Amino acid sequence: MRKLSHEEIISRQVQKAEAPRLPLCVVLNNIRSLHNVGTIFRTADGAGVQKVWLCGITGYPPQGGIAKTALGAENHVPWEYREDVLGLIKELKIQGYQIVLLEQMQGSMAYDTFQAKSPVCLAVGNEVDGIFEDLVLMPDIHSCSQSLCDAAIEIEMVGIKNSLNVAVAFGIAVYQLRSQLK
Repeated sequence: MRKLSHEEIISRQVQKAEAPRLPLCVVLNNIRSLHNVGTIFRTADGAGVQKVWLCGITGYPPQGGIAKTALGAENHVPWEYREDVLGLIKELKIQGYQIVLLEQMQGSMAYDTFQAKSPVCLAVGNEVDGIFEDLVLMPDIHSCSQSLCDAAIEIEMVGIKNSLNVAVAFGIAVYQLRSQLK
């Protein structure tokens, strides 16, 4: 066994970059830190995410700070800014996306027991306040369900802190979803 050279890694990645992306999009709502946004772009690129939606106060390229942690991924992963997260989620729901919130809430399930149904939209909220409350409670006018979201997943915390950094939590959740969708 030997470590791959930088050139070998780049060559492999160029070939992989041509592969189709997963039926998985991500909605970032009110993410305050541009460094978190950049990290999420880089992780989304590595996981093969189809598109990143940036909503609310979430910064978007070319705002400073994103490129520092995204390292070019913001130029490779398709993205779009929408101010109105509720309108976007409604559109994605109509398009058949399974709407999954990454949030600690009543009725949420462990991220590693959740079964994804393609296509999936993973919604990630603010670093402090989490998912926008109206998104959790917004009724789906196109069905009998109580809300637009189909499921909420969370990452078990056993230490004294009650949550992980949003970019770290996103990475854990998106790779779990990737393993189910590929």
